[in-house]
Amino acid sequence: MPAEYTAAAIAAPVAVVAMELLALRTGLFREARYWITVAIALAFQIPVDGWLTRAGRPIVQYSGDAVSGIRFPWNIPIEDFGFGFALVTLTLLLWRRQTQRAKVRDHG
Repeated sequence: MPAEYTAAAIAAPVAVVAMELLALRTGLFREARYWITVAIALAFQIPVDGWLTRAGRPIVQYSGDAVSGIRFPWNIPIEDFGFGFALVTLTLLLWRRQTQRAKVRDHG
């Protein structure tokens, strides 16, 4: 059984993708600008997360029992990427859904 942080890092993106595909259906995943946004977020996440979790002098430490132990690059726990994707995507999905509802409400 995977460690709790690892299990949550797998479940979070799966749940967000399922929410979009099965319930919200905003069409966000079909847009290039969404994928560009994910790439930009990743471009900032890697150096910041790398600095926070750097080997030798980490600012943030994870319990070895809670994570898989896979770290890439710069000692970043692989789980952080699942959570990053889920957080950015969920925020954009909810924003999109609210915008769509407002348009329907305002324009009939």
